[in-house]
Amino acid sequence: MKRLLTCLLFSSALLADDATDLLSQSGVKGGIVVHVGCGDGKTTQGLRASDRYQVQGLTQDAAAVAGLRESIHQAGKYGPVAVDSWDGKHLPYIENYVNLLVVEDAAAVDKAEIDRVLTPLGVAMVRKAGGGWEKIVKPWPKGMDEWTHYAYDSKGNPTSKDMLTGPPSRMQWVGNPRWSRHHDRMSSVSAEVSAGGRLYYIMDEGSRISILMPAKFALIARDAFNGTILWKKSIPQWSTHLWPLKSGPTQLTRRLTAIGDKVYVT
Repeated sequence: MKRLLTCLLFSSALLADDATDLLSQSGVKGGIVVHVGCGDGKTTQGLRASDRYQVQGLTQDAAAVAGLRESIHQAGKYGPVAVDSWDGKHLPYIENYVNLLVVEDAAAVDKAEIDRVLTPLGVAMVRKAGGGWEKIVKPWPKGMDEWTHYAYDSKGNPTSKDMLTGPPSRMQWVGNPRWSRHHDRMSSVSAEVSAGGRLYYIMDEGSRISILMPAKFALIARDAFNGTILWKKSIPQWSTHLWPLKSGPTQLTRRLTAIGDKVYVT
């Protein structure tokens, strides 16, 4: 019995190491992670290295889903880590949504399907037939632009060079909170910019029960393509949240800028 227990613990450690190694090789620091061919779900659980990740495992064995979900639930990880079945043809995600796609069988997912679901700069780790992993990085699309300042860039002319944006046809993602604090006071979102596939914004996350409750301003980073919260930094003192008529002091919108993987706020 002791030998069996030792073997099981050693096996679990190996699976955790596999997940850590995969994340390290991919370079993905957070977002949506999908594990195609999730097996017993152990590696799938290990792919959620921190709160910055949301993980889903996929299996073609529909009968195994309930058992996999229960094992993840027993480990206290269900929710941020989930499992579902799929048809073996089309990945159940919209375009430009997945940051890291881990594929256990290279023949299981068509390369066009991999490219469809990956975000720009997203990574697919595909297991090779002889072992090891092939890393595929989706390039940043030509014609896709960023919005690094309040009025596009430092020149202050709010005209983007993006050639891909068009009339909205569907939701890409929906995130909390669903409502701002008050319709007749300062906007809960003071400033917002985008760079490197991320959204950065300053928001008052104070109580929505009453606008007279204290403000809780924070600088928040989300993945721009799926809305995953990557990190938050609280701002102890920013502005009065009781500023009237919805729009706050005009200088607030200009105090946040971003370029590459860096964000600046005064």
